[in-house]
Amino acid sequence: MKRFYTRVSIAESDGGWRLLLDGRGVKTAAGAAQVVPTKAMADALAAEWSAQGETIDPSLFPLRDLADFAIDAIAGAEEDTVAGLLPYAETDTLCYRADPDEPLHRRQIEVWEPVLTRAEARFGIHFTRVSGILHKHQPPETLARLRAQIAARDPFTLTALRVLASLSASLTIALLALEPDADIAALWDAASLEEEWQADLWGRDAEAEARRERRFEDFALAARFAGLAQTD
Repeated sequence: MKRFYTRVSIAESDGGWRLLLDGRGVKTAAGAAQVVPTKAMADALAAEWSAQGETIDPSLFPLRDLADFAIDAIAGAEEDTVAGLLPYAETDTLCYRADPDEPLHRRQIEVWEPVLTRAEARFGIHFTRVSGILHKHQPPETLARLRAQIAARDPFTLTALRVLASLSASLTIALLALEPDADIAALWDAASLEEEWQADLWGRDAEAEARRERRFEDFALAARFAGLAQTD
């Protein structure tokens, strides 16, 4: 598609901010007004549109796509989203360790335990640790507190949480990635520990490395999107 606009701007609209192309408000993929919660997010969306060349490349709109999903799919369906996120707490990857006599277990304790204990202190919860693949339920009070944490989030942050939890297989990591001082690279290292362990053990190939890099980029983008949703 040829670039069809000259001027990109933003303006306050309906309690939020809206991107304007030649003075006309942008709509979501489903046709709704694309109103975002903060000026920071609107500025980031405007930067995506401004960066386009003479021919529009749809792949260069990752933030726009997340914003559209928040408006079109999450807003109005927050309860369903919360229900879909809670299973990531029940099967949180940080809670499932190898058998204690395996070298991987020692590495998991070294990397995962500080992350898990930080989340427990931050949210006032306790997780059950499991060695092996046998499933164990997490304490009901832990799940209740986490549900409250998730339910308090706006549709844009919930959108980010869906991506973060899916990529990391961990609600703990996803929630910690929302913190203003989050070390995104360290959290991703924790999320990908087992995959990296296997790669070190059995060898690496270029295709798998590229796939892991893309997944990290998606993780970092979702964390950035959440930050933009919370920045005035």
